[in-house]
Amino acid sequence: MTAATKPGPRERLLLAAQELTYTQGVAVGVDALLKAAGAARRSLYEHFGGKDGLIAEVLRRSTAEDLDKYRATMDAAGADPRTRLLAVVDRLAEIAAAPDFHGCRYLAADLALTDPDHPAHEVTQAYRRTLHGLFANELTALGHTRPDVGADQLLLLVDGLLATGASRPEARPPAAASRELVEYVVDSGTRQAGG
Repeated sequence: MTAATKPGPRERLLLAAQELTYTQGVAVGVDALLKAAGAARRSLYEHFGGKDGLIAEVLRRSTAEDLDKYRATMDAAGADPRTRLLAVVDRLAEIAAAPDFHGCRYLAADLALTDPDHPAHEVTQAYRRTLHGLFANELTALGHTRPDVGADQLLLLVDGLLATGASRPEARPPAAASRELVEYVVDSGTRQAGG
């Protein structure tokens, strides 16, 4: 890379932190982050106010990317809301079965960051609210009798699928069980509506 195309220290810190906090967790040391980014400690404080600000910004960046992936997966599945929701769980099961899968970065951050006022929690909560809204919209379009409850259930299933993929690799692939549960959540609310 030439000097003109090499990312600046802010972008290098974000890229390094996005990788290292996923593979090693949010407890990764500042020195490791700085070394991977090729950045000075001063840059960390100038751009993010410290490690907590960097972690929150990495999560914010990741949520935008991941929500785009959820939408793209649903859009690629077509217009039928049931098919769109099943496509999400099928895709997540593929991701969770990958050998380089380290779990859900949002769940891991929430569990590791015990300070309830850590700025990362606000980001992970906003992410889950948006994901809940995506699921609830599909369930509403499907005619589900309780789309908000169904979306809550789907979020639990997503967390469970991703946690199982990371913590019990011998249980891979959790695809069949997850898909069956999603079908139950989706179909039980629409059967009641039709019957």
